[in-house]
Amino acid sequence: MIHFDRFTLNNGLRVLVHQDNSTPIVTMNLLYNVGARDEDPNRTGFAHLFEHLMFGGSVNIPLYDEPLDRAGGENNAFTTNDITNYYLSLPKENIETGFWLESDRMLSLAFSQGNLGVQKSVVVEEFNQSYLNQPYGDAWLLLRPLAYKVHPYMWSTIGKEPQHIKDATLNDVKSFFFSHYAPNNAILCVSGNIEVDEVKRLAEKWFAPIPEREVKLRSLPKEPVQTEPRTLEVTRNVPYDSIYMAFHMCNRNHPDYPATDLITDLLSNGKSSRLFQNLVKERKLFSDINAFITGDVDDGLLVVTGRLVQDISFEEAQNEIFGELNRLKNEKVSEYELSKVVNKFESTFTFGLTSPLEKAFNLCYYEMLGDAGWLNSIVGQYRNVTIDDITRVAGSIFTPDNCSTLLYKAAR
Repeated sequence: MIHFDRFTLNNGLRVLVHQDNSTPIVTMNLLYNVGARDEDPNRTGFAHLFEHLMFGGSVNIPLYDEPLDRAGGENNAFTTNDITNYYLSLPKENIETGFWLESDRMLSLAFSQGNLGVQKSVVVEEFNQSYLNQPYGDAWLLLRPLAYKVHPYMWSTIGKEPQHIKDATLNDVKSFFFSHYAPNNAILCVSGNIEVDEVKRLAEKWFAPIPEREVKLRSLPKEPVQTEPRTLEVTRNVPYDSIYMAFHMCNRNHPDYPATDLITDLLSNGKSSRLFQNLVKERKLFSDINAFITGDVDDGLLVVTGRLVQDISFEEAQNEIFGELNRLKNEKVSEYELSKVVNKFESTFTFGLTSPLEKAFNLCYYEMLGDAGWLNSIVGQYRNVTIDDITRVAGSIFTPDNCSTLLYKAAR
């Protein structure tokens, strides 16, 4: 059970506090409810660009990392299609440095043409190196718009194309910042050896003076039900043929989410899983195969991806994958098999929450989903999944009409 306190500042900033006296470290996690799905389709990659810009200096602090280093702290950030998340850890004696740093860049960044130019170059280079010039790097740039035709999940956090970042103006990024990076669009969690009253004092001192902003209203189109198979074949200079099969699934708050997650564990979590045992070890059709869910807040994807062994055709590979998926639809899993993946999930999930950082992030994330207290019910939700749930959910997801397939062919 993760215990926490919650309060909200007058400007709308929600603050969570988890007191843990077993560590001398205090972690601050600041989650902004903005991700790639909130971007203009003609100006993509902005949420990821801001992950870089937020470290390029704020209105009163020219260098973010320098004072944090002097205080003995460390930090990082990440962006997804749904959120942008910043976190830092400091010795408890220096935690006010963290409040000072995070509040100043929430107040305003040090917007300048020079800094924007530097960070645009960094992001464009990342786009080229990690997505365009990396073997299989563009797979998700191809798979997302194949699976999504309406919802902004059709593009990755890096954006649709480098030109969108190259064309970004100072006014563009200022508008995006003041429309999304606001106290009333953020959740702060402080976890570690600190008193609740101290967090309240520091939050009032550093964050309360920041004015509430007019956050851009989120109104996203719902992706229509896919009614026919979609296939895209590309040829690239890569060593092996690969296949990517994406199935539409429920959203993060849907009651069937735990069952869907456990289905991917049954398929590919470990060397005793079905796909590895049957298609890698016994049949030797793939050198590697995995199944996973994207875990999105809105309706997401369940993806099966495999690296084909030489001389195995895409048709055979896809048929064999569907054979394993159909088994989950038509044959009930055993109680032992289901218990095994549930126990593994519980162990992994519970162990992850031993870290102050993981606790701080997860409390913020579940608060964003609706209630930080839900964090304490997750294991129970997975334990309540039944054999019939697995069969039912597999039957609803694993249909050819619900599948978008990317055939990633190696140039011969």
